[in-house]
This record gives sequence, structure tokens and C-alpha cells, in this order.
Amino acid sequence: MKRSVLTRYRALAYITGVLLVLLTIGVIAKYGLDMDGVAGPLRVVAIAHGWLYVLYLVFAFDMGSKAKWPFGRLAWILLAGTIPTAAFFVERKVTRELEPLFAEPAPAASPVA
Repeated sequence: MKRSVLTRYRALAYITGVLLVLLTIGVIAKYGLDMDGVAGPLRVVAIAHGWLYVLYLVFAFDMGSKAKWPFGRLAWILLAGTIPTAAFFVERKVTRELEPLFAEPAPAASPVA
């Protein structure tokens, strides 16, 4: 697996996570606080999150299939983009697990004569 697979996933995890938090705040403002002025920006954020979540699904599925994860684990990662702030925690856990795969091997010690 290439590092770019993890990088793409991480970028989309952060982007969809931020958009979902903004969307949640907007929904609370509109319906909980009765602020009608957020309807326009809320619609833009909702559409952006929807389209970018599709990319998140593609990248997360690509990463999970290359890492050969079981379906249950992959399903949790795919759903993390729908739960506010979950994408941040799942991304961190996935990165900690996969980073060692990309570490440079230590140079071999040369024999002492």
C-alpha cells in the first residue's frame, strides 16, 4: 500500500469531519435557536458535505481493502463520516495503525573488521 492512499483518506476525513461539525452547528442554530439567517450557508455546507462524503467513502474503502480489513471494521470507518467528530478520532486511530507500514527500514549495520 502506498502512503498516498492514507494521505487521501486523511484529507477527506478532516474535510468531511469539519463540514459535518459545521452542519451540526448550523442545524442547531436554525432549528434549536430559530435563526433563519443560516439557511443559505447551511444548504451550501450540506451539499458540500454530501459530495465530499462520497469521495470519503471511495478513499476509505480503497484504503480498507488494501489494508485487508474485515467488513465490520471497514463499515465503522465508512460510518465515521456521518457522526459529528467521529471522523477525527477514527482517522487518528487508523493513521497510528498504518504509519509503521511506511516507516523507512533502519540501515543495516556494517560489519566491523
